[in-house]
Amino acid sequence: MRAGAGTSWEPKTSVLIFCYLGLCCLFLLEPRASREKGLELGTREATKCVDLRLSGGPQPSANPFPSPDFPSGHGEILGLRSRRWLLSCISGFTFAYLWLFGELDCEETAGGCVDSTVGRRSWDGVGAGFRTSWAQNLHRGPNRRRVAWLSVKTFSYFLFLTQLPLRLHFAFKFSWRAEEILYRLDVDWPTYSEYFTGATFCVAVDSLNELVYVAQRGDNIPKVLVFTEDGYFLRAWNYTVDTPHGIFAASTLHEQSVWITDVGSGSYGHTVKKYNSFGDLVQILGTPGKKGTGLNPLQFDNPAELFVEDTGDIYIVDGDGGLNNRLIKLSQDFMILWLRGENGTEPAKFNIPHSVTVDSVGRVWVADRGNRRIQVFDKDTGEWLGAWNDCFAEEGPSAVRFTPDGKRLIIAQLNLSRLLIAAAPPVGNIGNCSVISTIQLADQVLPHLLDVSQKTGAIYVAEIGAKINLIFKKEDTSRID
Repeated sequence: MRAGAGTSWEPKTSVLIFCYLGLCCLFLLEPRASREKGLELGTREATKCVDLRLSGGPQPSANPFPSPDFPSGHGEILGLRSRRWLLSCISGFTFAYLWLFGELDCEETAGGCVDSTVGRRSWDGVGAGFRTSWAQNLHRGPNRRRVAWLSVKTFSYFLFLTQLPLRLHFAFKFSWRAEEILYRLDVDWPTYSEYFTGATFCVAVDSLNELVYVAQRGDNIPKVLVFTEDGYFLRAWNYTVDTPHGIFAASTLHEQSVWITDVGSGSYGHTVKKYNSFGDLVQILGTPGKKGTGLNPLQFDNPAELFVEDTGDIYIVDGDGGLNNRLIKLSQDFMILWLRGENGTEPAKFNIPHSVTVDSVGRVWVADRGNRRIQVFDKDTGEWLGAWNDCFAEEGPSAVRFTPDGKRLIIAQLNLSRLLIAAAPPVGNIGNCSVISTIQLADQVLPHLLDVSQKTGAIYVAEIGAKINLIFKKEDTSRID
């Protein structure tokens, strides 16, 4: 620079600056516009709901929520990463050149430019001001090291700035795929839907034997259908089942068992029954055909659902609109270990307890549907631990199940035709409900109860709106594009 009444750039400096700014526009603004276009396209596709209607309209694709990839043709000559690397090199060499020639290596003073290394001034030979010559700068050992050091620092600084947007972009895509787009609808399950001749109300997954049990209601139809997890039909049975409401598969290496809660008014209603895989009745809990509130003998009134642990302990939510609103824990020999609840809104009271599950750290989770909350209890003592209220302002939960890793809770909301995927709280803290993602179903699809495969993580949904069972398979989030 030259000192004087005004500050002006030398011609060579001006050329360098304008070239540099032009390269910035070429290498940064064009990829930015293409990237914004790609994100806009991806966002528009991601907002499309999965149409689960059974008739009319195109079937959803295998991945209804595509990730926001760049449009084709972007970066055909140089990719985005190559552009930024090239810009980084140009930035470093440009500023190194300016320092070497003294354009940025001096301080403006009233008298000229001071050589800060040797503490003296030199004339540029033109008479317009003082200037440190390039030859002096280059041959002075300390100043040469200073120029080299400043060049390295500047190159590193611009390298960081130009690579920062790329890292932010990758973080955005990873967040999208790993935390929001978790499942996709499997439209090919089951292989033949003609077997669903009634209204499906509940579903259970036997992960050990890779079987899926679906219970349906209707007259003169098989009440229980058995499929493989791949969707192939195996068999059906209708023995001693009146009106199924909830179902649970509790198989071990030595036994395949299926539990069903029956809310019918016939000779097998108001009971909780155990069957083997072929439909043979093994055990009846409750008084068949007679509802009640008694504990000895044990009586039920519209038992909604149950959960059976590997130890054989049984958790039953009793009261799908009946006399009882309670949670009962039974031992493997069917003795009452503890009981919680009655009709009410206070902690540990219920209004239509509709679903129950147990997590891996010993907490019992109950979908308190009428009170629009999930209540949590200690599985050993029955102590009330807390509740989630903040996710259910519009509709209470109708079903609860954990993913195999225990990190997420799948929640069904019947009348909203929606599934919520919430983060499971850490040990010792119930906290508040934190929804990671949602699966919005069609208006006619009402998710009643659900189950999750402990092997594949797939979600099986029994819905009332159509004669079919829905399955959502877990997306592969290990790949980051």
